Amino acid sequence: MQGNLTKSIVLISNLMFLLFPGIASQAQESSISHPSGQPGSSSKVLSLGVKEAVLLGLENNRSLRVEKLSPAISKTYEEEEKAKFDPGFVSNLSLSRQHSQSPARTTGALTGSTSSQIHLDAGISRFSPQGTTFSAGISTEKDWSSLYSNQHTTRLGITVTQALLKGGSSEANLAKIKQARINTLLSEYQLRGFVENLVAEIEKTYWQYTLARKEIEIYQESLRLAEEQLKETEQRINVGKLAEIELSAARAEVALRQEAVITATSNLENIRLHLLSLLNLTDQQWKIEIIPRDLPAVPEIQLDTVEDHCQLALRLRPEINQARLSLQKGELELVKTKNGLLPKLDFFITLGKTGYSSSFGGSWQDITGKGYDVSAGLVLEWPSGNRQAKAQHQRALVTRQQTEEALENLSQLVSLDVRCAYLKVNSSFQQIKAAAATRVLQEEKLRAETEKFRVGKSTPLLVAQVQRDLLASQIGEIEAVVKYINSLVELFHMEGSLLERRGLSLQSF
Repeated sequence: MQGNLTKSIVLISNLMFLLFPGIASQAQESSISHPSGQPGSSSKVLSLGVKEAVLLGLENNRSLRVEKLSPAISKTYEEEEKAKFDPGFVSNLSLSRQHSQSPARTTGALTGSTSSQIHLDAGISRFSPQGTTFSAGISTEKDWSSLYSNQHTTRLGITVTQALLKGGSSEANLAKIKQARINTLLSEYQLRGFVENLVAEIEKTYWQYTLARKEIEIYQESLRLAEEQLKETEQRINVGKLAEIELSAARAEVALRQEAVITATSNLENIRLHLLSLLNLTDQQWKIEIIPRDLPAVPEIQLDTVEDHCQLALRLRPEINQARLSLQKGELELVKTKNGLLPKLDFFITLGKTGYSSSFGGSWQDITGKGYDVSAGLVLEWPSGNRQAKAQHQRALVTRQQTEEALENLSQLVSLDVRCAYLKVNSSFQQIKAAAATRVLQEEKLRAETEKFRVGKSTPLLVAQVQRDLLASQIGEIEAVVKYINSLVELFHMEGSLLERRGLSLQSF
């Protein structure tokens, strides 16, 4: 079956060369002159290292700009909850006029009376976390009962209300502020997770881009060797050392290498566009050609034990910290709902001093007189059944249990992620050695097969197959290096230490 496939490829190749004799030179010129895959499209060349790429991405990425606003928005809710304990000022001004009729005691005839009043009061109140409401105010009133008499009344008053049961715990009253603060921390951890994902994606894309460029170089070199093999085959046919049928296999191999160059060029262009979208350099960024300054190389790094990496992940991973904060929010919700189960019982006391006079100034002076008022008492509110508060408390209990289970499950998943990433790092490192050894052996195999061909003991098809094997080993070797680098990035990402290992923090951008 393999022989039939080879014959089909040979026939297709011959047709291509007969119909399009310039295809080889055109494809090679396009791939070499314009490695981006778009001839003449690039207007700027940017030399970039992986660290510079990460910094540019953190500075310019539009999605990150959106995420960076979330903590600031969450902070406003925290301030909103704190505002409930700020003092408040209230004032009121009112005018009233009343006309009434009543029968006279002697004659029984209806007589009318008119009274007018102006009332002004102002006060300040404040609710403390301990459940105490303090209010103080002043009010003044002028009453015109007739054309010939009027009266001014001025009062200073203080009222203190203390919650004895519901609302009397500072822990319950401050719970919403603490929950708002936790929400701010949650948004910060969410931002950290987004940044880690972005940094990991930029690094991986950068190394994939370097791999794609290297692959094009290898494919182009392979195409050059195939064309040399074609020329040598033609020369041997001309001198009668080879049958003319061997020319078809050589031409088919050149066509296959050209196809590989075109495919690799398209792949490079796709990765370039993705990398540019992550960096978001300018409005005309799609025309920028990136020249990677850092080339794939095996980093010198000594890993700790897998258990150490798992412990680090359980301490640093944003998801774990978010789950712990959610558990704290659940505890605060329990405090609030327990407070809601209590009946409302408030104690209040009101003290006031009142002055009376026919003039406004006189009423102020009379405040120091004997006129006063005192009142104290209790206010009790107890809804029948209190089903709403009970349902809220039961929901808080079940939600806390759910959060605890979710945290345990997430911890297990994080440990699994780290262990799989750790295994992948070790496997990738071993593949580098194996790929290098395979490439060396394939080079020796190609030398041997080439010598056989030159002495007439091999065919162009066999040489082409060995060249293909060498090409695959060269690609495999560079892929193994990039795979190892990206597996290290993934391990650091899974354990949540990628930013620290790159010298970055949320405050640095």
